[in-house]
Amino acid sequence: MAEGYALTISAMLGAALLATAAVAAPITVTPVAAVAGKPLPLHIGGRVDRVVDGFRRQWPGTYFEAAFHGRGILFTVGPGDVVLTVSVDGVTVTRLVKPRPGSYRIDGLTSSRHSIRVAVSSESQAAPTVFGGFRTLPGTRALPAPARARQIEFIGDSHTVGYGNLATKRDCSEEEVWATTDTARGIAALTARRYGADYQVNAISGRGIVRNYDGGAGATLPTAYPFTLFDRATRYADSGWHPRLIAIALGTNDFTTALHAGEPWADRAALHADYEASYVAFVRRLRARDPDAHVLLWATDMANGEIAAEVAKVVARLKAAGERNVGFVVVTDLAFSGCHAHPSTADDDRIATTLANYIDGHPEIWAARRR
Repeated sequence: MAEGYALTISAMLGAALLATAAVAAPITVTPVAAVAGKPLPLHIGGRVDRVVDGFRRQWPGTYFEAAFHGRGILFTVGPGDVVLTVSVDGVTVTRLVKPRPGSYRIDGLTSSRHSIRVAVSSESQAAPTVFGGFRTLPGTRALPAPARARQIEFIGDSHTVGYGNLATKRDCSEEEVWATTDTARGIAALTARRYGADYQVNAISGRGIVRNYDGGAGATLPTAYPFTLFDRATRYADSGWHPRLIAIALGTNDFTTALHAGEPWADRAALHADYEASYVAFVRRLRARDPDAHVLLWATDMANGEIAAEVAKVVARLKAAGERNVGFVVVTDLAFSGCHAHPSTADDDRIATTLANYIDGHPEIWAARRR
């Protein structure tokens, strides 16, 4: 969809939109010249850095929500290449691909209560992007921002990001990978929606516990994890973030490629030992922050089962050390038909269902905190 043009959702949404009784189709999302109106109270999912022109973010899956009474609303997009999925009252109305920085106006709503959500679908490894927030239009009244009692944190690699999950082929260019990645339709969003939970996606494609894909450069996930942005300049802190469930999937990049000369492990056994010890230490750091959280480690059965076998050893070591609030599941029968043999959205749904089956079998995850 081209930059600078009004984006209209019309008859193709038809009865689905009208069934919400909240819209007077068509809804339009149109670039406008300047910001006007008052800021709306904002609910943010994900790690952000407050800056002059809004909220700078880099970890995937960030989302911004507000509520209002009226016929329309404004939002502002800051600098940085990004794909934004815009939803009104729970219905997706458009996907903005590399929108120009500036203000955008949503019109075509009935004069009633509405919720608005702008979710980041793309991955932003190269540089952060900025979202400027929501503002009222004439006749619009701000309402309290949405709030949820449940929180889930997802930690992982490209599978958790949703790398190329919209693709219809495995052979993708770098640009095609970027354009077909949709974290907002991935594992985290699907699982959290099922439980009415807020979520964070703290994942980076290509990163592992001790080894990145094919021995590549860059901080491993546990090294990058403590920080708000990937520059590792500011440590992340949020007194309101205490997930009851932490779902982790790491190991694909540690094990799916052969070791190369010059890497720090003499052989596969040494890599296994380092991975297991480092993964246990990472989970213990998470546990120190959130002692009541249930930690669920999951893995696919790829790499001839090596990943799942290693994660199982990590869980066994944690339990042997006295950890009881930890679980493990293996996800099987995935098609891996996304870019570069990554999970598709259908695979994401299968993974989310597997996680949900585990969660439903452990109702203590949502029980009242002990402290």
